Amino acid sequence: MHDSSLPLLAAAINSDPNPEKGGGDLIVTEGSALVANAGPEGTLADIDPSSGSGEISTYVVKAGDTISSVANTFGVSTNTIMWANGLTKKSTLAPGSTLVILPVSGVKHTVGKGETLASIAKKYNADTADIASFNGFETGDTLNQGDVLVIPGGEVAQSPEKKKDTKTTTKIIKTTSKIHQGGGLTSIESAGGSADTDGYFSNPVPGALLTQGIHGWNGVDLGAPSGTPIYAAAAGTVIVSRASGWNGGYGNYVVIRHSNGTQTLYSHLSSDSVSVGDSVSKSQRIGGVGRTGEATGNHLHFEVRGGRNPFAGCSEMTHCSL
Repeated sequence: MHDSSLPLLAAAINSDPNPEKGGGDLIVTEGSALVANAGPEGTLADIDPSSGSGEISTYVVKAGDTISSVANTFGVSTNTIMWANGLTKKSTLAPGSTLVILPVSGVKHTVGKGETLASIAKKYNADTADIASFNGFETGDTLNQGDVLVIPGGEVAQSPEKKKDTKTTTKIIKTTSKIHQGGGLTSIESAGGSADTDGYFSNPVPGALLTQGIHGWNGVDLGAPSGTPIYAAAAGTVIVSRASGWNGGYGNYVVIRHSNGTQTLYSHLSSDSVSVGDSVSKSQRIGGVGRTGEATGNHLHFEVRGGRNPFAGCSEMTHCSL
């Protein structure tokens, strides 16, 4: 006979039908592994180029992970994972290895009649090999009219009339490649950020020549001879340290997370003196100037994500003091 005073067992309820999927070994930045609007190029979403902080995220591979499953976990395309980590569709992921998610501006292009990879690259000031690799083509492949391509690092040229309007209506999407060039952001948009960085950063290569102003993800280029010491612009923790590989055009590079919520990135290094997890002090040497990855001439490509780049107000071809 049923006793109404006895409590009934309730079924376990979990809003996540796959609670073991993802998580666990996921290393996050700013409390989020991947901000949804900071890198969904797989969906070809149209996003405001001034939105999102461009934060770099890392993911530690677990047993059973595949490129496809990681891409699904982050809500991005497999190209996102492959490009940023030098992988192919046939690659297998080694448990314990770290994958990098590199958000970067790019554009979407629908192939027109007679267009080639070379002509499209010229149109967007991009690289033919980069476009081919990111979209799964060989450089000599023939494109079909109507194909939709992602142009990594592509820049959309504006007419003189549109340049007068600072509120550009160009539609930008986020991709994960050739991050050190292009992006379609104006100097005002890309130099901004939510963190207060006035006086926070020091010059990572004292005495270097500013060879290119704000471009890509809030980056500048600082020219100096090969091997010139590179110093941490502020104290922080190393979250990425890659001492080999193409790495989406960055070559050898380091990313440091700072206590004010920003990240700084140092690329094309000839040498790398730090490891992931290291705590570095301001002006501590982290590597040497080089030309690895997509680089013409020895220089440091220096980015600030989430705050103002301290070189934003400097004139090109000058030695800017911070």
